[in-house]
Amino acid sequence: MSYSQVALFLFAVGSAFAAGALSHSSNLTSEPSHSSQSAAPQHQPSAAELSRDETPGKAVTRQFEDQEYEVRSAAEAMPADKWNYRPAQGLFKNEKPAFGPAEVRTFSEQVKHVACSNFAFAAELEGATPPDACDKGGPSPAKTRAELLVYLRDSFAALKKPLSAITAKNMYDPIEGPYAGPNTRLGLAEVCIWHAAEHYGQMIIYLRLNGIVPPTSRPNPPALERQIARHAPGAAEISTEPRNVIFSTNTYWIVYSPVTPIRTQPVRRSVSSEELR
Repeated sequence: MSYSQVALFLFAVGSAFAAGALSHSSNLTSEPSHSSQSAAPQHQPSAAELSRDETPGKAVTRQFEDQEYEVRSAAEAMPADKWNYRPAQGLFKNEKPAFGPAEVRTFSEQVKHVACSNFAFAAELEGATPPDACDKGGPSPAKTRAELLVYLRDSFAALKKPLSAITAKNMYDPIEGPYAGPNTRLGLAEVCIWHAAEHYGQMIIYLRLNGIVPPTSRPNPPALERQIARHAPGAAEISTEPRNVIFSTNTYWIVYSPVTPIRTQPVRRSVSSEELR
């Protein structure tokens, strides 16, 4: 099979799986911002209810939170021993793309790329300096499944802050930067949603090729992990809370301190991580 045939095959498979996952998105609801998880279905506001108190920031964040659940739940669903899985191993190693790696990313590289990009978009929206080389993995030392899940979670928390701050007054402000710039604030927000959805579509192919049904395609999508463990016998949990994210004058920093848990459970029923193992 030629490289082009392989590429077309992966595209076709990805389109089919992504379409299947999207068919379930209408069943997802949002969880209020509190630490306890409720198994009761959450009220889905009507269009009229939404319009009474809508802002550009709320509209963008609502869609971005759906992408957060999809990406993070897919990452959590992949077993630790599959995080180095790479489709089409060795087929494209001699390619020389202008951006990104030559070969198809491993699953862990997909997760790290999304997380780095989220931090980069957040930095640009806040007028800070974004991390370098997110297309190649970026500067974060995160490597293990547990470290990357925390990195991914924190990146969504970081990006939702400036997205939710978009208003009718500032949505056309100019945004400069190497990631999707030059742009406007609203234009970059659209890229944020698209980018997460693009890589989610790739991640579910990795899951399917390893015999794993993506969480959004299950009858009862599982809740996101609130305690991210190492997934090894006797291993200690390494993180239970999201982290504060702040900006210095010119550089993006993460501060390791607890904050109120973010909204991370657009599901109909809570399912423990133990039930997924």
